[in-house]
Amino acid sequence: MARKSWVLSVVACGAGPAEQLGTLVKQAIERGWTVQVIATPSALAFFDAAGMEALTGSPVRSVHRKPGMPRSRVPDAIVVAPATFNVLNQWALGVADTYALAVLAEQTGMGIPIVVLPAVSGPLASRPQFARSVKTLRAEGVSILLGPGGTPPPASGEADFPWHLALDEAAEMTGFGAA
Repeated sequence: MARKSWVLSVVACGAGPAEQLGTLVKQAIERGWTVQVIATPSALAFFDAAGMEALTGSPVRSVHRKPGMPRSRVPDAIVVAPATFNVLNQWALGVADTYALAVLAEQTGMGIPIVVLPAVSGPLASRPQFARSVKTLRAEGVSILLGPGGTPPPASGEADFPWHLALDEAAEMTGFGAA
């Protein structure tokens, strides 16, 4: 029996490229994904949540749901983009003090493909803690598009953030949503 739809959770963090989150979501929808957006509290200042809800047909989640409210769908893949220095380090340490981090902590290592497209400055990316966090998450099966075969930390101009790389990797990992 064919799947009814493939669900992609997009976890957005508070970084400059989040202003263009709609680009990622539109590209994912064009590839056939049903998209649900999860945002860190700071990410909400970067994009229009109501517009994103209209685009996806589902609420942008940034806090835990209240009892009786419907749950989000279990995703077939997760894309974390833009992923910040802070979120990557907290996630690797097992900190789950926001809804977004709690989702990532629960899903890591559970067989759901997770792709990360970092938006981290060169100086922050050079910190030893960041390298340890990337190594830890990769050891748990998380695909982090940084370094060889990935994307370098963004320069000051973030208009050309390579959203498609995350979708290409999700397609590779799931066999769905190829361009």
